[in-house]
Amino acid sequence: MLFRIRRDWTPVITRVRSGQKLPELSEPAVMLVEEFDSLRRHRRRPGSGREAQRALALLLRFLGADATIWEHDVHDLARVGTGLHARAVCEFLNDRDLLAEAPELHQDPDRVWIEAVLDSLPPQLAAEVATWVRVLRGEGRWPHPARSFRCIRRYLAALRSILATWQEAGISSLREVTDEDVVQAVQLGQSRTRNPDSQLAALRSLFRALKQERTIFRDPARALTGHGHKGLPRSVPSDMLPIMFEEVTSAFGRLIVALVAVHALTGESIRALQLADLDLAHGRLTVRRGLRRRSIQLEPFTHQLAADWLAERHLRWPASTNPHLLTTGRTAFAAAAPPVHVTTVRRIFPQGVNLDMLRQDRILDEAHASADPLHLMRLFGISEVTAMRYITAAHPERTAKLPR
Repeated sequence: MLFRIRRDWTPVITRVRSGQKLPELSEPAVMLVEEFDSLRRHRRRPGSGREAQRALALLLRFLGADATIWEHDVHDLARVGTGLHARAVCEFLNDRDLLAEAPELHQDPDRVWIEAVLDSLPPQLAAEVATWVRVLRGEGRWPHPARSFRCIRRYLAALRSILATWQEAGISSLREVTDEDVVQAVQLGQSRTRNPDSQLAALRSLFRALKQERTIFRDPARALTGHGHKGLPRSVPSDMLPIMFEEVTSAFGRLIVALVAVHALTGESIRALQLADLDLAHGRLTVRRGLRRRSIQLEPFTHQLAADWLAERHLRWPASTNPHLLTTGRTAFAAAAPPVHVTTVRRIFPQGVNLDMLRQDRILDEAHASADPLHLMRLFGISEVTAMRYITAAHPERTAKLPR
């Protein structure tokens, strides 16, 4: 079959809501629904409850159980039917070789976003930005380590306003951009953008890549020097932490707050934690950051929170196949076993404080107690440059620098 036509499930939902008689389930279909129900009761899987069971039964009533079911049908039915869930049904059918997957539903969301932005640009500008994306992916004339689509998305997001400004000014190709255009863009970004350093880095990367690929003849961003000013770390109010633990009541959230407030873990490191990384018996936690590993000793408070979370995790999803320490109803049984989403972690923190602020506060507090950068590097796994930034903020009199 060269292509499939998407079904309209609206008439089916109308029949269900009006109470009309529906096709009977075949014997194989009944067995599938009963098997799904048994798994639902045993696993207590959020997202695979009665709503997903209803969706599965409707699909089998109208499509049968003798052939594979197109993945688009599952999602389209869930979209028009209130309270129907598609993810658990797809995973159930796929495990039994009854799902005809739709590859377009499994694309990297960051890659899809990047392609959508490229489609919104004029043809010449889009082609040049696409060349930059290929270089960042390691597909340029010179070999480079490939950047992730998430990283490229952050770069492109930082450049969107600049590209829009140049487009409005009549610039149809990046070959037309002058040194003055770049300087003006940077100055405008410093006054309007929350993170002008990101724009600066993205501009350099863009024109350096295009020069490398010989798409442009000169680099108008070559005069942009330095990495931009990074302000000194600042502490959060002393009463913020007790208030935070009062507001965050879930075992999931309290463990995250403790890992940041006590051990200064990054959001990326927290999401990457595996069940096997936690050794409750010896009170140790292995922290992953890229290819690096380091072991931290859990003090009694965090140790108890970790034990509380493990107990709740097992109680809610005893048959979860996800190897990550932190999981949710969406990820506990997901086939790809993904970590929790970055937004899920960041939403834990109440208004007025975020993960990065709390982490900075913990490192700064340690820097006040010890002016030894090696101690900070060993304790928190940070670089020498980062450690010196905190020492400078905590002890400006010792570094001959005053905080800005």
